[in-house]
Amino acid sequence: MERVALVTGGTRGIGAAISRALKAAGHRVVASYAGNDAAARAFAEETGIAVLRFDAGDYGACEVAVAEIAKEHGPIAVLVNNAGITRDTTLARMTREMWDVVIATNLTSCFNLCKLTFEGMRAAKFGRVINISSINGQAGQYGQVNYSAAKAGMIGFTKALAQEGARHGITVNAVAPGYIDTEMVRAVPAEALQKVIAKIPVGRLGQAEEIARAVVFLAAEEAGFVTGATLTINGGQYMT
Repeated sequence: MERVALVTGGTRGIGAAISRALKAAGHRVVASYAGNDAAARAFAEETGIAVLRFDAGDYGACEVAVAEIAKEHGPIAVLVNNAGITRDTTLARMTREMWDVVIATNLTSCFNLCKLTFEGMRAAKFGRVINISSINGQAGQYGQVNYSAAKAGMIGFTKALAQEGARHGITVNAVAPGYIDTEMVRAVPAEALQKVIAKIPVGRLGQAEEIARAVVFLAAEEAGFVTGATLTINGGQYMT
């Protein structure tokens, strides 16, 4: 059944793979992005997926975007909170701005978009929320107190909101990827990247499509008994 799906940060990396996979599964996908117009245009031309620029960490911007999506495509039934940024450094060097912007983009965005779509899902008696967390929200990571806090917060948010949605046909789940072969990871110096791969039992980076397949499963009508879960996909690097 075709449903409207919003994927935040959905034009690049893991988000782009999720957007493509949801479209292939029959959903009407809108992929949001924060600022890279050239990449978004290229993605839209390549895939035929609608793109929309807004700041997922800004409640007012989300309010306008959700209304626009509803008008153009219909109410959002599948929400993938994938928008994420890093501002890495040690706590001693981290500024308040570096903390605030990461929390806003990675965690507050979940509140913003769930707040604006949850009542519509309740009325429809169907909804799928999938929050893209991270291995670093589970295990922590040196130099990422902001990012790790936001990604860990997403897991707690998922468990709490799942309890609110369960009786209304709404599932809320998280996916926690490990190190995935994306543009961001490929930018890591080769020597450092080899050290990361050496810690992954399967001996390689993950592929964005492997994360996307998990999201498609969680978004499906058949996944209605899966809620409040965190699906860890990291090649065995961190086992929970």
